[in-house]
Amino acid sequence: MNDGLATVSYIGATILFVLSLGGLSNPETSRRGNLYGMIGMALAVLATVFGPKVTAAGIPFIVGAMAVGGTIGVYAARTVQMTQMPELVALMHSLVGLAAALVGFASYFDPSSNLVGAEKAIHEMEIYIGILIGAVTFSGSLIAFGKLNGKIGGSPLLLPGRHWMNLTGLLVVIWFGREFLNAHTIEAGMTPLIVMTVIALLFGIHMVMAIGGADMPVVVSMLNSYSGWAAAATGFMLSNDLLIVTGALVGSSGAILSYIMCKAMNRSFISVIAGGFGTGSGKPAPKGDAAQPAGEVAPITSAETAELLRDAKSVIIVPGYGMAVAQAQHTVFEITKLLREKGVNIRFGIHPVAGRMPGHMNVLLAEAKVPYDIVMEMDELNDDFPATDVAMVIGANDIVNPGAQDDPSSPIAGMPVLEVWKAKTSIVMKRSMASGYAGVDNPLFYKDNNRMLFGDAKKMLDEVLMALKA
Repeated sequence: MNDGLATVSYIGATILFVLSLGGLSNPETSRRGNLYGMIGMALAVLATVFGPKVTAAGIPFIVGAMAVGGTIGVYAARTVQMTQMPELVALMHSLVGLAAALVGFASYFDPSSNLVGAEKAIHEMEIYIGILIGAVTFSGSLIAFGKLNGKIGGSPLLLPGRHWMNLTGLLVVIWFGREFLNAHTIEAGMTPLIVMTVIALLFGIHMVMAIGGADMPVVVSMLNSYSGWAAAATGFMLSNDLLIVTGALVGSSGAILSYIMCKAMNRSFISVIAGGFGTGSGKPAPKGDAAQPAGEVAPITSAETAELLRDAKSVIIVPGYGMAVAQAQHTVFEITKLLREKGVNIRFGIHPVAGRMPGHMNVLLAEAKVPYDIVMEMDELNDDFPATDVAMVIGANDIVNPGAQDDPSSPIAGMPVLEVWKAKTSIVMKRSMASGYAGVDNPLFYKDNNRMLFGDAKKMLDEVLMALKA
């Protein structure tokens, strides 16, 4: 394949990637968006493998590497549960960061590079920045993976003077960057490059360790953006236009999504990076007088829940991470289908940060074949709760906490939430009275019109479904 054909293939792949992002912006077109992305990636890989920069001797190695990677990918796709998707995404981001760092070192060692003057300085700057971004993405994503799968606690690690430590590390990285650019030999440049890499790895660990459990969906989105910029940096190092464009698409879209999610939580991006929000302990956080709930919880049985649903004219279901853990989405769909057949106006309210990654609940509901047109965003539904007979919360907590509006001293004060307590009756499904991922107690549980359905969400919903059918 000559240069011209390879360039045309890259342009075609870029167009397909843009169409893929456009398709993924809407659930109804997401399948088509995925298809565009797969075709674009296949075209990009073929154009690279058979392009002018790859010799015939190197093709067997590339094919072998693709076979190994493809086998691992297929195995992961077939075996990973939907509840494990956030941690899998974080792990994939770490691999992108690792690849960027390794490509950076390989580019620096490349004996065929005969650049001099300004071109050499620019190339070495690309290498330095690429390894920096890649190392931060790699280590940060590994910590996020550990937090999401429970191997690392969700509590933020807030070291004394942590911001000064980060600033000092940044200044050291800048100083060694100057030393790296002034190095006259590869051997002389290796010391500042290795020192910077170690600092970048430590910074990635420290940055994500300081972020609390409640901000983990934003962290996943943020790391997605980092992985895109790491890929773009790799493209600069390899002089590959497609990698640059693709990395910029991923990086910018991830940054926009992070901004949207921060806005949904009424938090700034800087405050997320600064860390400290969410204990992840699963226990009620200490409460001041303003946060002290009044009253007692009112339990409800699955049969009584079914009776309320049967008599309702309007129902809004708010899913959360508990639904994902119990894998109850298919039973939820069966209940939804049955109620719709009885003429009940049933809809789903999705908070932007519900679950452990962006779009987590949308993916689960789509997997269970819940119709797209009844799955709505928080802003579309919040005004409808006063006219709703039953608001059913399945495994969500912080995103339905009235303390965000009523208690200025609450850690989640000002965070937009789904106002389920305004419905005629709200039903909260939980295993226990433990707090959510933010570690904040929820006054919703004690409201007069709220009922608590305790137990495993899948088991309880199966009983509700059986009662509805009876």
